[in-house]
Amino acid sequence: MSDSIAKLRDGIEHGNHTARAVTESALASAEKLNRTLNAFLEIGRNQALHRAAQVDAIDQTDKANLPLAGVPMAVKDNICVRGMQVSCGSRILGPYHPPYDATAITRLLAAGSLIIGKTNCDEFAMGSSNENSAFGPVKNPWDTARVPGGSSGGSAAAVAAGIVPAALGSDTGGSVRQPAAFCGVIGLKPTYGRVSRYGLVAFGSSLDQIGVLARTADDVAAVLQVIAGSDPHDATTADVPVPDYSAEINQDIKGMRLGVSRVLLGEGLNPEVRAAIERSIKIYRDLGAEIVDIDLPHAKYAIAVYYIIATAEASSNLARFDGVRYGFRAEDAPALRDMYRKTRDEGFGPEVKRRIMLGTYVLSAGYYDAYYLKAQKVRTLLRQDFVNAFAKCDAVLTPTTPTPAFLFGEKVDDPLAMYLNDIFTVTANLAGVPGISVPCGLSADGLPIGLQLMGPYWSEAQLLRLAHAYQRADPLTARPAIHV
Repeated sequence: MSDSIAKLRDGIEHGNHTARAVTESALASAEKLNRTLNAFLEIGRNQALHRAAQVDAIDQTDKANLPLAGVPMAVKDNICVRGMQVSCGSRILGPYHPPYDATAITRLLAAGSLIIGKTNCDEFAMGSSNENSAFGPVKNPWDTARVPGGSSGGSAAAVAAGIVPAALGSDTGGSVRQPAAFCGVIGLKPTYGRVSRYGLVAFGSSLDQIGVLARTADDVAAVLQVIAGSDPHDATTADVPVPDYSAEINQDIKGMRLGVSRVLLGEGLNPEVRAAIERSIKIYRDLGAEIVDIDLPHAKYAIAVYYIIATAEASSNLARFDGVRYGFRAEDAPALRDMYRKTRDEGFGPEVKRRIMLGTYVLSAGYYDAYYLKAQKVRTLLRQDFVNAFAKCDAVLTPTTPTPAFLFGEKVDDPLAMYLNDIFTVTANLAGVPGISVPCGLSADGLPIGLQLMGPYWSEAQLLRLAHAYQRADPLTARPAIHV
């Protein structure tokens, strides 16, 4: 499905095609390509077609008021959709069906959108490669021998392959932006509090945000417009006005200041990624943006801080999965304590167990001050680094990932190497600021490379404007090997 959201919506509004026809096409593509990509854990054919019939039955005048009328979307399988599973890529939840919709889903459906399926992801959103799913890894549409990124790899692959024009993911430390970079699409993590987390299964509650993946900044803007805003079900959402993202996206970026930390372009960065970022800096300069040097002195501690705070929060959040209330329960465990132990041992995968143990350790009485408390103090310093940087610039430009997509198995036995893949993205989650990944070229192997832009709180509109300007100046016209 190569059409943009605007083109699909206009075609449905003016009767050029029906929501059912568009949905049938998306479902057929998902079913065909899933045999290769494993991007979907559930394809909701009956539910999607029923919803399409409802949209087609709406009066044309009323349909014009639905911003996503008939637009098919995919949703990461850690976001609740009533009538569909929410497994979080884990055996411990398996085919659990939630009794309610996440707020983001409620708003998408109210806008006329159609949910065609739930996408594969690293178990409980813990991973950078999608190799941690209990239901097998997602394949990168550009090269099926390579990872699509994680944890929202299924959503990124579905968009990159053209199955849907947009998809929802979640971003705790880069899990929307990193797979967006690996799959050559746009990925936005909003400001913490911009989009409700109600109905998103928690990993790290102070870090998680629902984000949007699409092929263009315009399509990201259209989806964000619908799902953004305060929510009485989520006390962490902010009562901050939501601007008209689509109206502001075409504004000129001339005179905008982009901050670049040269330290982040140094050791450990793949040479092809460095060259692509230097080229993108030149393109922005040619578009009239001013490039200024900034310093993020505490960014070097970001990975350590993130993997202390995130694992601590994961340890607490995943304590609820005990075989009593949700999903899987181990057999042959008559005693309650044995049932708890056996259920969690059999239900959780190795990476989730690793993070639960790390988180429990840093929260324990003897180590709380040395690790968790200190990490929170450094997090405050990191936030202040961004405040200082944004006094000099309108957005910070970095690579999204240190390398293009890597091969399956390349880092799976080295957790530290895997964690370092998030080195550029975790800072936005720790500081709570918005970030967006934009395709900025291809490697010699034909793999996408992404640049990241991070802005001040509530600056999604200007990040989308910068992304849109870049896409117009340097569009990624190549398509992956596997696409509709």
